[in-house]
Amino acid sequence: MTRGYVILGVAVAVLLALPYFGDNYLMRTATFICLYAALALSWNFIGGYVGYPSFATAAFYGLGAYTGALCQRHGVPMPVAWLVATVLVGVFSVMLGYAVLRLRGHYFAIGSFATVELLRLIISSWSSFTGGGDGLNVPIFPGGPEVVGQIFLYIMLAIALMVFAVTIAVDRSRLGFGFRCIHQNEDAADMVGIDTTRYKIIAFGLSAMFCGTIGAVYASWTNYIDPNDTFDVLLSLKVPVMAMLGGTGTVLGPILGAASFVIMEEFIWAQFLEYNRAILGLVIVVLIFFLPGGLLKMPFRRLFSKIGKGEG
Repeated sequence: MTRGYVILGVAVAVLLALPYFGDNYLMRTATFICLYAALALSWNFIGGYVGYPSFATAAFYGLGAYTGALCQRHGVPMPVAWLVATVLVGVFSVMLGYAVLRLRGHYFAIGSFATVELLRLIISSWSSFTGGGDGLNVPIFPGGPEVVGQIFLYIMLAIALMVFAVTIAVDRSRLGFGFRCIHQNEDAADMVGIDTTRYKIIAFGLSAMFCGTIGAVYASWTNYIDPNDTFDVLLSLKVPVMAMLGGTGTVLGPILGAASFVIMEEFIWAQFLEYNRAILGLVIVVLIFFLPGGLLKMPFRRLFSKIGKGEG
């Protein structure tokens, strides 16, 4: 077992034990770290391995949140609602992929970004079904705040670990090799027999369906959603930044980046209430500018190199 796996295992153990010594604030922060780690890992399939700058994260996340919320409001059990959201978002992403993945570079980025706004406008306008701008109340999970906080921390952690396991499997497989070939030179990959269209759609679908799951779980956790929150364009910007902060196209990088981003964000919010967004943005720009390969390229990279490359 590599040292990277040991460090990750210790971190998971701390998260599992957190409800027994941490307060509600720590559990909430830890839950968001798990949530964003899962989102960053999901984005990494299309943005990191394939190299397509997707900004559709909020579209899949919001669609999953509303699908899960609407299912629960119509009496569907919560786990089944999450599964329905995952499948629906996966199917939607495949159909969308056939259209937008024909685009490249800035055109693809703009097309994926437009999807977020399109879905937000549809959800906001369809008030008879989605609640429109007033949002939706989701059935409350039984138990007090501490119980609910503990359960959803474990659920988000489980989802993050599941996406992490899929990432390792993809990284070591022929699929991952195909993704990297497309990233390096898509035309050359097509010439040597790689079905680039199919591979890109698979990456896009993997990225989307996990975002849908996370959105559905988030709706159950918060008990209320609205279009501006779940289809927030900032989410589509923050998640790629997290992956880049840790190291795109790696196994561990998105997790490291998500944890670092959330901790930085919480610290800056607490210390600089009025200028927190400007300071956070400046810090991120400086880090990415001086560490184009992410935090995995820092002097301690040897500690994470094997796990970051997906080696056992």
